[in-house]
Amino acid sequence: MNNPIHILVAEDDNDISRLLCSIIKKSGYIPQPAYSGTEALLYLEQRKWNMLLLDLMLPGMTGEELLNRIDNRDDMPVIIISAKGEPKTKVSVLRGGADDFITKPFDVEEVSARIDARLRTYARIGQPNLPNVLQHKGLVLDRDTKSVTADGAELTLTAREFEILSLLLSAPKKVFTKSNLYERVWQEAFYGDDNIINVHMSNLRSKLAKAAPGIDFIETVWGMGYRLKP
Repeated sequence: MNNPIHILVAEDDNDISRLLCSIIKKSGYIPQPAYSGTEALLYLEQRKWNMLLLDLMLPGMTGEELLNRIDNRDDMPVIIISAKGEPKTKVSVLRGGADDFITKPFDVEEVSARIDARLRTYARIGQPNLPNVLQHKGLVLDRDTKSVTADGAELTLTAREFEILSLLLSAPKKVFTKSNLYERVWQEAFYGDDNIINVHMSNLRSKLAKAAPGIDFIETVWGMGYRLKP
């Protein structure tokens, strides 16, 4: 099963929002409507999104303002869907970081095709070019042999524990939320039940502690998630 694709829909018109969410669902993706620019910004700050569909004439914060506020857009395509179809507007937002522009009224099939095309492009760009051996301080993980050592001592990990540790090692400074971990390791949508994450993380930390007593390799960032200890 592939990782679920989450798409944020920033559109204040209820009918258009429902239509866009319906298009997204029919393509097998997971939509989340936001009815103002400020609401969309809150969603963007809460989690990682695979795509943003953005209207320009939003209450609270315009689409142009929101586009300027978004950080780290490298792995999230932004498609503008707006009635402001003047060439000057299109050029401005495309130069401001948007990836595509669809003018209202739009064709349903075209929107669906544009979404798929942009996701394919970003999937190719975002493929991690990870080395076979990942290291951080005293941790060494070999993706080919599926082996892990902590301070020189070899660990016996389950497949899930191995994938969790591999994910943490792939970006040592990144804080992974429980949603991040579940969707990347289990490759299913996360619905808020964090017990399974807690159990696997506890077991993994216990094994690391036995292999290398006195060394904390993983730290909890309260209210956010987990990352490797700097």
